[in-house]
This record gives sequence, C-alpha cells and structure tokens, in this order.
Amino acid sequence: MSTLNKDGALKNLPPLPGRRDPGRPFAPPADLARLGATGPIVPLTFPDGHAGWLVTGYDLARAILADPRFSARPDLRHSPMSRPNVRPGGTAAPAAPGWFPGMDPPEHTRYRRLLTGQFTVRRMKRLEPRIAQIVDDRLAAMAAAGPPVDLVRAFALPIPSLVICDLLGVPYEDHAFFEEQTDILVDMTNSETTAMTAMAGLAGYLGDLVARKRTHPADDLISGLIGAGGLTDEELVNIAMLLLVAGHETTANMLALGTFALLRHPDRLHAFRADTSQTATAVEELMRYLSIIHVGPGRAALEDVELGGTTIRAGETVILALSVINRDPGRFAEPGALRLDRADAGQHLSFGHGVHQCLGQQLARIEMRIGYRALFDRFPTLRLAVPPEQVPLRENAMVYGVWRLPVTW
Repeated sequence: MSTLNKDGALKNLPPLPGRRDPGRPFAPPADLARLGATGPIVPLTFPDGHAGWLVTGYDLARAILADPRFSARPDLRHSPMSRPNVRPGGTAAPAAPGWFPGMDPPEHTRYRRLLTGQFTVRRMKRLEPRIAQIVDDRLAAMAAAGPPVDLVRAFALPIPSLVICDLLGVPYEDHAFFEEQTDILVDMTNSETTAMTAMAGLAGYLGDLVARKRTHPADDLISGLIGAGGLTDEELVNIAMLLLVAGHETTANMLALGTFALLRHPDRLHAFRADTSQTATAVEELMRYLSIIHVGPGRAALEDVELGGTTIRAGETVILALSVINRDPGRFAEPGALRLDRADAGQHLSFGHGVHQCLGQQLARIEMRIGYRALFDRFPTLRLAVPPEQVPLRENAMVYGVWRLPVTW
C-alpha cells in the first residue's frame, strides 16, 4: 500500500506500471486505479526523489498534451520507473537527431512536417489491399498449420511487421532480427548494457540500409525522405528505428490483446461478428478499453502552470496514466465496460493529443480493422487453447499485451 510523505506526495508506490490482477487482465493495475479514484492529479515521489505528479483525469491529460508550456524533452523529464537510458539524476539523455517524439517545436515541427508528407491519408488508403493480402496470407498459413497456434507469432506480430517493412523498404527476411532487438528494448527488466547493445545493432543494420537507399532508391518511405533532402544519415537511421519499433510493437500487441479481450467477452464478440458496420467503432473501443501504453507519456513543465486548481512548478515532471485516463468516469459512461457500440470511443487518448499525436495512427487503425474482422470471419470458432489465467501478460514491457496467446478452433 502506498503512503504519503510529509509533503503529501505518494511514496512507497510499487514500481510503475504495477501488477495486473490475473483475473482482470484488461483493467488498469490496482495501484493506478486506486490513485485515479483520489483525484485527477496527485503528487508522486519518483524513484530518484523528484517531486512530480501523476495525472489520472481525462480533461487534465488532454490539456497538458496540448499545452506548449509542457515539454516532451527526455533530458528535462524524470522517470517514474527504472529505464536503461536514465541518468543517475533521473532524467534521460537529450533526444538524438531524428528522434522527434522527444523534441519540442520548432525542432519537432521540422521532422513532423517531413514525415507527414509520407503518412498521407491517400498513401495509407493505397496500402489497404496490400494489408488485406498480408492478413489473408497469415490466416491461410494458420489454417494450414492447424490448431493450436500461438496467435502472437502466427498472426499478431507478422502482420504489422510485414506492413512496416513494406512501408520503410526493409527486407522482411530480416524481421526476426529487428523483432528480437525490439523485444529487448521494450523490456524494462533488461540492463542498460543489454538495451544499448540492441539499439546499436539496430542502428548498424539501418545505417547499411540507408546507405543502400541513397544509391538505389525505391518506392518506400526511407527513399522518400532521402529524396526530400536535408536529413543526415544519423537522422534517417533514428527516424527509421523509431518507425520500425513503434510501427510493429504497438499494433502487434493491440491485435493480440484485443483478440484476447474479445474471446473473454463472448457476447461482445457475437455482436462484432454479426455486424460488420461495427468494426471501426470496435477498434476505437478496444484502444480505449485496453490502453496498452499503460504509463506515459511524460511532460516537464517549462514554467509554473496552474491546472484544475493545482500549481505545477517549473521543472516538475508530469506522468499521464493512460490506462486510468481512458477510463475516467467523468468522460466515459460505464468506463470499465467493453462496449463496442460506444459512440464516444474515439475520444480516447491512446494515440495522444496535440502536436505529438501518433503519426501512424491511421495505418494502425487500418491494420486492426482488417485484422480483427478477417480473423474472426476465417475462424468463427476461434477460442483460447489454455485457461485464461495461463496467458502470460507483458507487465514488465513498455507496451502492455501478452507474450503468447495459444488459440484453437
């Protein structure tokens, strides 16, 4: 149980994001849920002693994400958890060239503008037939292999991996390498040496790829960025690494965890199967209900800011607990219920808000809409192959999900 120190800040809080109840794997960790019930923002003593804040209220979170007085720079923020790249003082190194999510305008704006031209709605729509083909191929392979299968390895991971490889121009035969390095990077239990070795391996691989694209450009995102001009090899490598990791890690976990959630709610799954018009809304509700980025993002106040009657001092770090924010009863009716027909499901903050809102959100939505629908259409009797409590949860990873999902049909 957490307690208050003499200044009223929470201390002795179990390491964030906290343990999940095996009987309620889709609910926020109990410690975070309890904090959400105490108020929309609470003082929190970080592991390095920093006096910061934890936000659990929807309105405050949205306001912070849109407020330029809060910085995304990692060298200004303190971490509420142990991370491989965290300095002894609590803050991380400055964002590397090209690592634009850790930058503020105008640096962030420069990169964002370049990439927005590559992630147009038209380009994402053009990818739909290719995504549908990738999904169909994976389902055919599952059917040929026969049950039981691990849905993570057979379906959820290969789909976004293949899509992001196509988009970036990365040879898919190398997917096992970058998937392994990504798993190392997002596992918060790994040492600094292990994490840095994985990052160096990815950087070396992508450096070779960028060099090839400079001499032999193709119709892919990296070649497009090279053609736009103005980016160094280091910037291109870091942008490619960011997109490669983020482009498959989040969607893969949503495909697997969302399938798990639907299988555990047979009445909702029945409605989903019966009504194809519900697909887009169902994806938004799963994003809200599951909130796989369970702790974060974080922001640092650049000046004193008063929000909701609370003054956040310059230099203080604010952490957003998305798994609780997306279940704020002041914003969502029956927030703990999975309602696939929820009219306001799309108001969730799982893709962020403001200038840092997820660049690839439309691509992720397309992959999930096609993936969920095709999976349950192809295998109408899909079900868990093990008791639900035996499904291993990714509690120690930056992105929540399941390590394996054994299914049969």
